[in-house]
Amino acid sequence: MNDVLQLKGRFEQKSSANRPGAPTLAANQKVSVQHLESLQKDLLEMERFWKSNDLLNGALISVYYKKVAAKSNRISGIFSKGKAANDTIVGAKFRENSEKHKHVITHFVTLQSVEHAIRSITRVMQILNDEFGGQVDTETFNNKGNIAKINFELYGITKTLFQQIVVDASYVEKFDLGEGSFNPKKDAIVTLYDTKTDVKELLRKLGIRVSADRILDEYTILLDEDYLEILLRDAPYLVAMAVEDLSEFTPSDFRENFRESAFEIPNPTNEPTIGVIDTLFDERVYFGDWVEYHDMVDENIDKTSNDTYHGTAVSSLIVDGPRLNPELDDGCGRFKVRHFGVATARAFSSFSIIKMIREIISQNRDIHVWNLSLGSDEEVNQNFISAEGAILDQIQFDNDVIFVIAGTNKPSTAPMKKIGAPADSLNSVVVNSVGINNEPALYSREGVVLSFFAKPDVSYYGGTPEKWMKVCEPLGEANVSGTSYAAPWISRKLSYLIDVMDLPREVAKAMLIDSALGWENKTDYDSIKLKGYGVVPQNIENILKSSNDEIKFVISGVSEQYNSYNYNFPVPISDEKYPYIAKATMCYFPKTSRNQGVDYTNTELDLYFGRVKNDKGDIITINDNQQSMESEDHPMNEEEARRLFRKWDNVKHIGEIIRPNARAKKVYENKLWGMSIKTKERLQPRDGEGIRFGVVVTLREMNGVNRIEDFIQQCSLRGWLVNRVNVENRIDIYQTAEETVEFE
Repeated sequence: MNDVLQLKGRFEQKSSANRPGAPTLAANQKVSVQHLESLQKDLLEMERFWKSNDLLNGALISVYYKKVAAKSNRISGIFSKGKAANDTIVGAKFRENSEKHKHVITHFVTLQSVEHAIRSITRVMQILNDEFGGQVDTETFNNKGNIAKINFELYGITKTLFQQIVVDASYVEKFDLGEGSFNPKKDAIVTLYDTKTDVKELLRKLGIRVSADRILDEYTILLDEDYLEILLRDAPYLVAMAVEDLSEFTPSDFRENFRESAFEIPNPTNEPTIGVIDTLFDERVYFGDWVEYHDMVDENIDKTSNDTYHGTAVSSLIVDGPRLNPELDDGCGRFKVRHFGVATARAFSSFSIIKMIREIISQNRDIHVWNLSLGSDEEVNQNFISAEGAILDQIQFDNDVIFVIAGTNKPSTAPMKKIGAPADSLNSVVVNSVGINNEPALYSREGVVLSFFAKPDVSYYGGTPEKWMKVCEPLGEANVSGTSYAAPWISRKLSYLIDVMDLPREVAKAMLIDSALGWENKTDYDSIKLKGYGVVPQNIENILKSSNDEIKFVISGVSEQYNSYNYNFPVPISDEKYPYIAKATMCYFPKTSRNQGVDYTNTELDLYFGRVKNDKGDIITINDNQQSMESEDHPMNEEEARRLFRKWDNVKHIGEIIRPNARAKKVYENKLWGMSIKTKERLQPRDGEGIRFGVVVTLREMNGVNRIEDFIQQCSLRGWLVNRVNVENRIDIYQTAEETVEFE
């Protein structure tokens, strides 16, 4: 088998050459005076409501779109007084009770902006009546001559604002206060819209008093049942999100079959450490010396032996999984564990656990991989990420860590249900469970998240009645099943890739997902909702090596500007052709904004890889992705871009399907391949600046020829530093680096 290669070189940076032109109507659109009049009436009602309401110094107004709105389709003229309209967005969701996805985007604007919008719409209606007979269509509106002949000074409006408002109206159905069906029956974690008002002061006006220990961040608080009722009765329009705080654990399907463990284990030495955040741990087990245990549960809470079963079992797999389950030996050896007991086996407070996780990560920065096999029995919301998931995403954006999270369970006989928090964390690796036949376990719950994002990420063996997972619990060996016991195996693999093989976490995650995908390249919703991108290979060598007819290399870089590119990949040529099938997987850890609802990720990295066609750097990308190509206009529906190219997702996979009649590719004049990563921002222009990405590329030779040595030689000639990701060499380096040097 061939080693995976690590290429080290420089990605060049280039700002975007595109500059926005005059606003234009999309194909086959019409905007009438009647529609503008309807929108104006909506705004007049919003003005009346907010002028009579003294809670806020401004107005919360929701814009109801006709479809999933791309950033370029959001209103830009109607709320343009003062701030840019995009800067006033405080929330985004999909319309409830709608057959197809439609955006509802909430703005917080000044009353002056609303008044300006009402006056501007009046002037636009005048122009449509006087110049266009009360209605304008795409062909008429986009004709520059028709616009040029209008005397806009006469109407008291600029040409650009007129065009913007007409285009805005073509995408918008109505304006309203918004909608939200929140019905928590217990204490709830509530997130309010960002209205530039102190949360404590705002709630005090409603008769709700909140102490500092119940505030999670500047918009999120913990409210008891009585205060929640007041808020939802008197000011429901302030609430962006609300979820019950007290969560029941997801059930584990398991059969008790205890027998005392007779295992012995050597003392730990320089093995990597994985962090575990779980229920309590019993230090009397045979592998107790491998676990550094911290009890984080309030000493005033009663604890029983049942509280240690789950956490002890999870840590046993991380430390000694291959000994307990020899048929699942992954070749990764043993790992030390730093175990933090944050919950008992009963219901737990999400609010408390969020605060503890923040503290734990900040004080244990030497750990790169964290296993979290706790999960809620409640389903995730279709319109926003859970508070727990959002905190984990923020932690991973701010720190060089990665979380592995169990995909949560349901009773095997129960109907299908959505995954539970925190398995909606986008930056984390979420793991579902399969049986020995690689089919989803009956207790598996399904994604996707926010109706689009791919969760779970991958699947692994978690135990089923056909083949239970063996673990060590306080009373000895036990047979269990659940996604809780699939996640530790993935934590082991990621720690091996990051801590032993010294790969960046972005590359490690990309390699993991790429190995699960294989050559099937299935990334459609039906394929990923239960198994994610696929089942990860059992042995670590199957991730770190490729077959003899494959060239697999990994590369990492940093996005500093719009286009990060390198057009210098010397793919070997045979008979003046490229005899390869290609695929590539990219991962990155973006900044996220929970208060933006369904538009959760702030940064989009768009991956292009393929042959370089010309001196301009045009890439014939292997999946025909043309969303961001600068050479010509490639209009694409936003929903289509998400479905086909996973726009805004933080995992990108592009690939060709292996077909018996596949033909070798044409060689262009410069005989090189290129990679380009296009960076787009949803909110602030610099959110993605400095964001790291990792890509794994595989080239499969159609005729079975091993061309890796030729590739290595040509890469070296072109200035690449080429390292073989060789297991034996990296282990020697790791062990040498971990040795304690004693000075005399």
